[in-house]
Amino acid sequence: MNIPFYKAQIGTEEHHAITEVLDGNVYSAVEALEEEFTDYVGATYALSTSHGTSALHLAMLAIDLKRGDKVLCSVNAYPAVPEVVRHFDAEPIFIDIDEENFSIDLNKLEAYLEDSATKKLKAVIVSHIAGQPVDLDRLYNIAKIYGVKIVEDASDALGAVYKGHKIGATGADITCFSFATHLKKSVCAGGMLVTEDEEIYERAKLLRNHAMTHDDDGLEYIYDVVDIGNKYTMSDLDAAFISQQLKRQDGSIERQREIAAIYGKKLAQAEHIELPNIGTDHSCSLYIIKVDKNRDSFARELDEKGIETGLHYIPLHLLSYYKNKYTLRVNDFPVALRTFQQVLSLPIYASLSDKEIKYICDSILEVNKNRV
Repeated sequence: MNIPFYKAQIGTEEHHAITEVLDGNVYSAVEALEEEFTDYVGATYALSTSHGTSALHLAMLAIDLKRGDKVLCSVNAYPAVPEVVRHFDAEPIFIDIDEENFSIDLNKLEAYLEDSATKKLKAVIVSHIAGQPVDLDRLYNIAKIYGVKIVEDASDALGAVYKGHKIGATGADITCFSFATHLKKSVCAGGMLVTEDEEIYERAKLLRNHAMTHDDDGLEYIYDVVDIGNKYTMSDLDAAFISQQLKRQDGSIERQREIAAIYGKKLAQAEHIELPNIGTDHSCSLYIIKVDKNRDSFARELDEKGIETGLHYIPLHLLSYYKNKYTLRVNDFPVALRTFQQVLSLPIYASLSDKEIKYICDSILEVNKNRV
């Protein structure tokens, strides 16, 4: 049996929606998706982008990030997070992680802010790893005390809920989503920038398409360029596909939570692995276990059985560019380093069948049994 790390759930609805665009029967699938997204999340403004990285880059533009500014982020984040900061010749400052949820350690974040007050500190980018929201009440209070903006990287947290509100409508200055989840094969590309701030929204909207403006009373082909922007618009084809996927999202989360519960029950006695704590707000977009030793050999044995796994993520201070640029040492972030050596992401997605789940569990137990 071959089980990919991720496989999209695609039905006749997606095929029909794409065909409607190709046949010219849809005027603007992009605008329709933005309206649907604001309704789904419960936010005031939603701006579609070409991918999740462009949403993060637009967020940095919208908060007016400048050369020499500093942005805090978890050392355990997708490379796009510090990358968008560096494009402004600003400096990403890495913070170690909470060993329980693999996201930024709020104690260490607050300690850094307490010890390093500077006008150059512009924002904190917070990633909700695996779909488990961080303690947002505390995060927003920290931001208020120290006067920094909060940009949430919700690439893993579409549909995740915090105290009754979906991520994107909980109080961040900006929340960025990706429809091509990190390190998973995807059939589409797209992102979304969400905010309650009209000024941020209008700024990002302007810069999304080359900062081009049009005279509302004039001809469409008459335009001006008023700033330096980018081409970060989403296609109607991607929007049509994503719209149908969005309709499935809550059902997908429900199924992912079911799969997580099965993993938790079936693998509870496996002595060489540690299972994640699944909170009530967890969307289970990833299921990350810890292997006590020789994680890579464990993954290779699963691969030999046809089971593809993932790794979320390689700590940023171990990547050549950041290690060399900022003279970072391997042991600078001990929790992230220790966690990185053990974590392994198992397949978890709505189209995973009960038969496949059983095979995954049986295979893990077999590999586990033969380890010393």
